[in-house]
Amino acid sequence: MRILIVGPSWVGDMVMAQTLFHCLKQQHPECQIDVLAPEWSRPILERMPEVRQALSFPLGHGVLDIAARRRIGKSLAGQYDQAILLPNSLKSALVPFFAGIAKRTGWKGEMRFGLLNDIRTLDKERYPLMIERFMALAYEPGAELAKPYPQPRLSIDPTTRDAALAKFGLSLDRPVLALCPGAEFGEAKRWPAEYYAKVAEAKIRAGWQVWIFGSKNDHPGGEDIRSRLIPGLREESVNLAGETALAEAIDLMSCASAVVTNDSGLMHVAAALNRPLVAVYGSTSPQFTPPLAEAVEIVRLGLDCSPCFDRVCRFGHYNCLRELQPQPVLAALDRLVADPVDVE
Repeated sequence: MRILIVGPSWVGDMVMAQTLFHCLKQQHPECQIDVLAPEWSRPILERMPEVRQALSFPLGHGVLDIAARRRIGKSLAGQYDQAILLPNSLKSALVPFFAGIAKRTGWKGEMRFGLLNDIRTLDKERYPLMIERFMALAYEPGAELAKPYPQPRLSIDPTTRDAALAKFGLSLDRPVLALCPGAEFGEAKRWPAEYYAKVAEAKIRAGWQVWIFGSKNDHPGGEDIRSRLIPGLREESVNLAGETALAEAIDLMSCASAVVTNDSGLMHVAAALNRPLVAVYGSTSPQFTPPLAEAVEIVRLGLDCSPCFDRVCRFGHYNCLRELQPQPVLAALDRLVADPVDVE
């Protein structure tokens, strides 16, 4: 059985999509799973043993370009028995339709009647978690999801990990605290830099080193954190945000003894690497897309105004994050990591 997955457009969603791949493999052990997704997602998909290959989708997020989608679809004709669509957009249904794939499965979404022929109606109360909504597409409508639910797990090649360590001049002579202070969603997901710096200072004084991860947009925030460390401590931190490719960031994060992160794509990467993880939540909620790992602590205030899911605080105060002091995060770290975790 050959299955084409039309993948999501966000890092965290792509990580969580592995739960669907796992369910498909459970039901059809010999099935071949290919994922059509943006090129940036290749390092994630290549670290998922369930995926045969990642197929690069060349159009940017939100671009319609029907002619290009028709060309891509025609190039895939005759190669797949089923397509499963994770996005709910009309656009995402075009390639499988043009490819003539016999069974095209997805949630009702955005005016997709005719494009999908195995169309499902989502019961949000039955499937409150995003992974449940992904996993349900592996089964017939109405089927019960098998428990316990699978957790995403990315596989790391020690050779590429060691190459990344060498490239950035990093060593594992001390435990590593990974900080992920960014969030593409917006300011309402970003715990203040001064609080991240307090956590970094405490762990450096305890004999750790600090690696900061993120995109190019997160690099100034990483520098802000480092600038708040006094000389002598600052040198025990390195700002990798915007310096690493995603593949390198994944491999290096696998070396972390613990991770502190906002609700972001890198939070899900850290969880899929099974690193001890403290996740700081502000405007969003762990009830929909929690980090899926064994050693996780969620830290949030749960104010009356949150979760609001706004990118910008409607009141302008961001109290859900600004009133969340470093001490609860440090306490959560202490509970998770009494002794540094061996990454070998």
